[in-house]
Amino acid sequence: MNEAGFISALRALATHPAARGLADDCAVLDLGGEALVLTHDAMAEGVHYLPGQDPADVAWKLVATNLSDLAAKGAKPLGVLLGYMFGADDARFLAGLEEALAAFHVPLLGGDTISGTGAQVLGLTALGRATHRPVPSRAGAQPGDCLYLTGPVGGAMMGCEAMQAGTGEDSTAYRRPRALLAEGRALAPVAHAMMDVSDGLLLDSWRMAQASGVTVAIHSAMVPLAAPEARRADALRWGDDYQLLLAAPEGIAPPVPLYPVGRILPRGASPLVLDGAAMTDPAGLGYQHAGRP
Repeated sequence: MNEAGFISALRALATHPAARGLADDCAVLDLGGEALVLTHDAMAEGVHYLPGQDPADVAWKLVATNLSDLAAKGAKPLGVLLGYMFGADDARFLAGLEEALAAFHVPLLGGDTISGTGAQVLGLTALGRATHRPVPSRAGAQPGDCLYLTGPVGGAMMGCEAMQAGTGEDSTAYRRPRALLAEGRALAPVAHAMMDVSDGLLLDSWRMAQASGVTVAIHSAMVPLAAPEARRADALRWGDDYQLLLAAPEGIAPPVPLYPVGRILPRGASPLVLDGAAMTDPAGLGYQHAGRP
């Protein structure tokens, strides 16, 4: 069962309204006049970070990727819960965790520790408070909207490749991504739909289109890059950049710098159109966990 199939099966269990049908990055739980925003992401050695990578960087990335989901909801972080499997250098992990918590101004509230064999697997749950209602989701994009990005893609790809090659080039974008929390809070009031780009711009645009019942048309030449032009096609699919992707009315005065990269169209034959060509299959558009056949 692949990732999409497994999540589809889980939807039969996730019937609470807060789960948003498992079609979003976060759960949104109404509590009186407030909304609690919750997310949980896991990372595995050799999949989400390189074997032998500095555990301090791994800790940073674990925190940042979860907070990025809160950013896409315009939420203010309240705290995190850590699920930690002991590894090769737990002290370095703690040092990186302390740096990340301080940098993002978020407290550690608890969690669990385990030992195990094989590749290290880590998890983090992040909790936040919505700063705007309704809380943005992947759904809500409307025909006529413009599709925007908060910044370039491809930097994480180049950073990972630099680390693998040992060239000494800057790998910060891969090792220590930023969670765009302030940008997310500023954009929440104007976004019809919003999510972070974690699995690749094309695949995440496909997901927004599916959730919204529209077609997303992307003009690849308009996408800002943090990679050589010759790698444009790869950068659109690689992921791990954690920019915010949003659909909002054309002509808005954006509260933060934005890059228009496409348009939202009425639903056609495909959820995604790239440079005029309909993409009829999400395979190859970004990163998806394969699961077992």
